[in-house]
Amino acid sequence: MRLPYQSEDPGVRYVVGSLIAGVFFGGVGGGVAFPTIPTLGSVLGISSFMVGLILSLNRFTRLLMNTPAGQVLDTVGTRRPMIAGFLVQGLVPFGYVLGLHADALPLSATAVFLLSRALWGIGSAFVFVGAFSTVTHVTTEDNRGKWVGYMRGGQSLGFPTGLVLGGLLSDLYGYQEAFLVAGAAGLFAAVVAFLVLPDVDAEVDRTSSLREVPRLVAGDVRIFTVGAVNFTVRFLFAGILLSTVVLYARENAITLSVLSSTGVSGVVMALAVVFSSVTTIAVGKLSDGLSNRALLTIPALTLFAAGFVTLGLLPTALGTGLGVALIGIGVGGTNPPLLAYLGDISPSGDLGKLGGVYNVFGDLGATLGPLVALPVAARFSVRTEYLGCVLVVALAAVLVAATLFGTNAPDVDECGTV
Repeated sequence: MRLPYQSEDPGVRYVVGSLIAGVFFGGVGGGVAFPTIPTLGSVLGISSFMVGLILSLNRFTRLLMNTPAGQVLDTVGTRRPMIAGFLVQGLVPFGYVLGLHADALPLSATAVFLLSRALWGIGSAFVFVGAFSTVTHVTTEDNRGKWVGYMRGGQSLGFPTGLVLGGLLSDLYGYQEAFLVAGAAGLFAAVVAFLVLPDVDAEVDRTSSLREVPRLVAGDVRIFTVGAVNFTVRFLFAGILLSTVVLYARENAITLSVLSSTGVSGVVMALAVVFSSVTTIAVGKLSDGLSNRALLTIPALTLFAAGFVTLGLLPTALGTGLGVALIGIGVGGTNPPLLAYLGDISPSGDLGKLGGVYNVFGDLGATLGPLVALPVAARFSVRTEYLGCVLVVALAAVLVAATLFGTNAPDVDECGTV
């Protein structure tokens, strides 16, 4: 599918590069919340259950908003909804500041933080789906993988940067200062978006309605497969691994210098994200030189599975480092090729909605993963659970091989038929 911009001219580099800066700084603002909000419970009198709900509410909200956001983007263009999304993300940390002083408000601190996190979920839905739609529109099949990889790399690096900044700023200066810096980063992202984002409209007479999205997915098994692999990766990585790695370190007495199992888990998470981000940047460009981008998915899933095997069979500090590095490479190796592949096969007028569908699969996996991870780990062991994850990866690989490797796969037309 060829879209409006037909060459990799400086305009494409400028637009996508600026978009990368926007999603990076937006991610910084999101990451600041995680090392700060959990410790505010005792300070503000918020129960541990409500703290967990506050942290997860943005994901639930985004899960509901992904596809409607795509409908809006397909209908009115990408510029205004994305700027609004960045602006909401930039204002949310100032809501956190209000939550610190809730005694002067008619709402409780819990209500202020819940409302702020819900708004973050809405804003991030427009940003994430809009970023995919914009990059797909301004690139071609010859360079889309590279720029999708760069964009996703910016997204994935912004969040851990926010984690580090949030912890440091709250320790050195205080919670309010950390939230103010997060808000400033988010508003900077909104300014960048306002200055450089083009208003990309689909060059078709009509777009599919939300009611037609299930038919679009069912009408082309490739769209379902791309979403299912994203679900699998997010379920296992963001859901199971990140929920249980501290238990894994404690269960196997893994330490690193003066760090306890909690400290080790933080290092492990950072290591996985770094390897994922670097791979994301590299593999997108590699996919542009292949006749079928999906060919990269099998080796990436193989490394992903090998990481879980390593964790299950080699519960040492060295084995943990090697295992999470392989998992990070697997995560980074699957995302850009499949997202670019989805852009290649999507009807021009439905890029936003199908990008939303892709994110729905991923958010659903990341939401369900922790619900499964902890009970299974308690019933068996974390090592056994990690070995069981290999079977899930194998099923995803079989699905990819069966549905994405055909040389004469039909294109989806504008109405979702094949």
